Amino acid sequence: MIKAGLGIYAIAIPALLLFVLAGAEYIWPRRPLVLGRYPRWRTHVLFFATNAVVGKILSFFIVIGVAATWASTHRFGALNILSWPFWAEALMAFVVLDFVVWFQHFAMHRLPFLWRMHAVHHSDRDLDVTTALRFHPFELIVSTFYKSAIVALLGVPLAVALAFELWLNANALFNHSNIRLPKNLDRMLRIFFVTPDMHLVHHSVIVAEQKTNFGFALSIWDRLFATYCAVSTVGADNQKIGLSQFEDQRPSAFVWSMKQPLT
Repeated sequence: MIKAGLGIYAIAIPALLLFVLAGAEYIWPRRPLVLGRYPRWRTHVLFFATNAVVGKILSFFIVIGVAATWASTHRFGALNILSWPFWAEALMAFVVLDFVVWFQHFAMHRLPFLWRMHAVHHSDRDLDVTTALRFHPFELIVSTFYKSAIVALLGVPLAVALAFELWLNANALFNHSNIRLPKNLDRMLRIFFVTPDMHLVHHSVIVAEQKTNFGFALSIWDRLFATYCAVSTVGADNQKIGLSQFEDQRPSAFVWSMKQPLT
């Protein structure tokens, strides 16, 4: 019942947020789009559909929910040994899992075979809410097995594991969005969370800036590990987005993007 209930929210809430943020981008755009919405949006919808199919196939083997259920059934993992109050387990799990996602993102930029997958995400020449859907299926497979293993090792309760996935997806939609936040609000939010302007730096064509701001939700990890960058060296308004070798129309094409890791 828990899994089914959260499953509905896991679809409905991000879908609603995507719709709201897309509208906000239209009213308060942070930057003009280079390639525009189409055919980029079509390509990103196709990525989402492809990953939904891949995710369904993965569910026959292992998914985060299955890992959490297995750990609970077998009393496996750190949290099952500690037997803390539920609120403390949930808080610890959220913080640790957020770091785990930060580290995965860091590794994607450091290890060449992982970067080939993740470069598909970075090749988008614009940054808007739909960029959060632009992940290659290869990256989805690696991410699913990685996070599932961590969930099992920690012994994260099922409800917490699924709630974290919802939280992570909502934050990814928010910080990829092309919305202009008031400077004071952005400054206040980024003390704790990754804001769109903070993540904008990470999508710079400047390689050194791509290796900063790896967070998806909490901003603390980039500050702790000295990978935080407040703004691009050329300024947010002048910053180019994407990869310097693909400054043309190709990243907006789905087939080309799918083949990118193999080329």
